[in-house]
Amino acid sequence: MSKINELQEIIDYSDNIVFFGGAGVSTESGIPDFRSESGIFKSLEKYGDTPENLVSHSYYLDHTEEFFEYYKDNLVFKDAKPNPAHLKLAELEKKGKLKAIITQNIDGLHQKAGSKEVLELHGSIHRNYCQICGKEYGLEYVLESEGIPRCECGGTVKPDVVLYEEPLNNAVLSFATDYISSADTLIIGGTSLVVYPAAGLVNYFKGDNLVLINKSETPYDRLATLVINDAIGETLSQIKI
Repeated sequence: MSKINELQEIIDYSDNIVFFGGAGVSTESGIPDFRSESGIFKSLEKYGDTPENLVSHSYYLDHTEEFFEYYKDNLVFKDAKPNPAHLKLAELEKKGKLKAIITQNIDGLHQKAGSKEVLELHGSIHRNYCQICGKEYGLEYVLESEGIPRCECGGTVKPDVVLYEEPLNNAVLSFATDYISSADTLIIGGTSLVVYPAAGLVNYFKGDNLVLINKSETPYDRLATLVINDAIGETLSQIKI
């Protein structure tokens, strides 16, 4: 039996699927991942600093204008469109098989594809808020602002994204662990599973089928029911609902 047929069979016989995805889910939409040779971290090298520092809370505080310059030029892809992975997951949710998507991505493409129950571990570029009064702003406001985006009250409008040195949202983490621990099938796609605490969520899974779809190996491959080393969009596009 081919691996696609195995995946089809697992999905056919599952009714409580949870999907956990990383940057590789959006590469087929033209958004670079982080750690590959063509990834976002490579683009940071010309700034003469480490990637972890340039997208850290400390750098945001100490070099706010430079942070926004880099953020708008390299971390926001407002014209990106959902690819077959996003669309197939939305279809699975609509059919009642997929209960939740847990994503490390900040691009909002799952929602654009039509998915409803999306838990964003690292926040979203589409939510921005004033750090003084809390007023919310959309992505366009940040992109159209010269230099540092300011609220009408004078405060800095910060993207609702988790930077290095910042904790994940505890409520989102709690919902994620609840969904994973009750799932009968956990499909993990487009993530190397090396970034914690997000990668540690896999340990809450108690169900029957752990499926890993990623171009490269992960530390959890040996525990999986099925491992597919291929692009997630190309893989999921072959699944019939």
